Amino acid sequence: MAATPKKKRTAGRILAVGAGLATVGALVAALPAGASGTKGGSNHGRYVDVQLLSFNDLHGNLEPPTGSAGRVTHTNPDGTTRTIDAGGVEYLATHLRQAREGNRYSITAAAGDMIGASPLVSGLFHDEPTIEALNRLKLDVTSVGNHEFDEGANELARIQNGGCHPTAGCFEEGKRFRGANFPYLAANVTNEKSGKPLLDPYFIWERNGVKIGFIGVTLEGTANIVSAEGIKGLKFGDEIETINKYTKVLERKGVKSIVALLHEGGAPASGSYNYNCDSPGPGDGISGPIVDIAKNVSPQVDALVTGHTHQAYACTIPDPAGKPRTVTSAASFGKLYTDTTLTYDRRSKDIVRTAVASANHVVTRDVPKAADMTRLITRWNALAAPIASRPVGYISGDVDNPADAPEKPLGNLIADAQLEGMAPADKGGAQLALMNPGGVRAPLVHKASGAEGDGVVTYGEAYTVQPFTNMMTAVDLTGAQLITTLQQQVSGSNQAAPKILQVSKGFTYTLDMTKTGADRIVTSSVKLNGEAIDPSKTYRVAMNEFLAGGGDGFAVLKEHKNKLVGASDLDLFTAYLAAHSTASAPLAPPATGRITVVK
Repeated sequence: MAATPKKKRTAGRILAVGAGLATVGALVAALPAGASGTKGGSNHGRYVDVQLLSFNDLHGNLEPPTGSAGRVTHTNPDGTTRTIDAGGVEYLATHLRQAREGNRYSITAAAGDMIGASPLVSGLFHDEPTIEALNRLKLDVTSVGNHEFDEGANELARIQNGGCHPTAGCFEEGKRFRGANFPYLAANVTNEKSGKPLLDPYFIWERNGVKIGFIGVTLEGTANIVSAEGIKGLKFGDEIETINKYTKVLERKGVKSIVALLHEGGAPASGSYNYNCDSPGPGDGISGPIVDIAKNVSPQVDALVTGHTHQAYACTIPDPAGKPRTVTSAASFGKLYTDTTLTYDRRSKDIVRTAVASANHVVTRDVPKAADMTRLITRWNALAAPIASRPVGYISGDVDNPADAPEKPLGNLIADAQLEGMAPADKGGAQLALMNPGGVRAPLVHKASGAEGDGVVTYGEAYTVQPFTNMMTAVDLTGAQLITTLQQQVSGSNQAAPKILQVSKGFTYTLDMTKTGADRIVTSSVKLNGEAIDPSKTYRVAMNEFLAGGGDGFAVLKEHKNKLVGASDLDLFTAYLAAHSTASAPLAPPATGRITVVK
């Protein structure tokens, strides 16, 4: 049975126009001759400009994200670049509220992963603080993302409908969690037996006769990147088929203006948020799954708001009829928001596609903080403080997690912690450790904000790095299976967007990016402590439960034997920091060089 919001605000409240730092957006042609849209004036003109504000992949980042995770890159006219500190829900709220000013017709939508993999101030409380913040942000609708399933379908239903956590209970005396005021859409997430959607498949926004339908889907591969236990009995359907199916449903209901909220994305050719991905032609500067999806989703869909890849783009990709269509993504962690103008034709009840304009804007930190968000964060931080502020270690410099580097210093640190924790004979006897890169959520910053002092790593900071609290395992894998694991990083479902595992010290190999697919792994280079891996030999390997279940496309890891379950990844991480650092002898960032990359 579909879980529906316990309460819904009146759709189409008075909202708003985006000012700020814009990207090169998707601006096609002008309106039909003699026509002009109205932003804040008459309700009776034929053409009405509807503002669509959107964002994605917030991941519970209520406070400004730190280090590289809290910066966006801007390309200057002369080709040089600069970085801008961005994000933080106090600033996001201010930017959105300013953007809405003067816009009679405005909608705020999101493309999934609002929660999950969240910093401690939200994650410790099962993301109730983030839902409270989104309610205050006046979010109208969002699709689900894969991280909405981190704690399973039942917990997602609670997030939608409210109620205290089944094991943790209510976090504040006398207060019961009220749930999301906005609908979560999950059109392609269905019950395997009944075929019915888990949550509402679509949402219709209406104001003064202007109707826009929203269809929400997550990526079809969600089951491969979340814990299998929480999604038992669910099926994740094809994105294109699902969107096209519900497009017809909305059309039968008289809704001809349609936006797809899709938790799947692409990779622009540049990491700058203001990169023009329509140069030299529409959509030429972007690749990845979203391209094929956009080219095959029904032409009746007027725009696609996307996510998942944490990239920034505002492109036009031709639909099946060859007509340019806006496809957007606003990076991640609340660092950007997208402002799209949809010109609605009252006569045809459809969007005038040739008049759609879209651009990304930076959530800068030079605007006043939203006072209500400050109060919300302060309240939850006070509840978390006894746990969050506890020192767990010390570092001598930033331990970074660069998105564009196959091997990451923080990934090495985490893998080393996992190996040390699972190496004792009674803990698993591990000889090496493998860590999925998506499980490393934020860098460790030496000069962190707050009162704890430079170089101190608090439990809250460690939690932000590893918020999933996955249980660790030690398993048997043959040398042949280990080599296949490395090959699966760059082949199969991971060929287009490689998922390079972070490896513990002593495990080395060469990644040849001049080749393709599985051939990128130079098998003769794969060594453990200087000795070549023997395909017929058995090795004890530490990894989290997610990887052991074949997550992230590593199907061979499901073939493991003799599994022993240990402590959580977070426990091993904090134990390693405590064992290897003191205030007078802080831990230095690990060197890289375990993976040799040939370009």
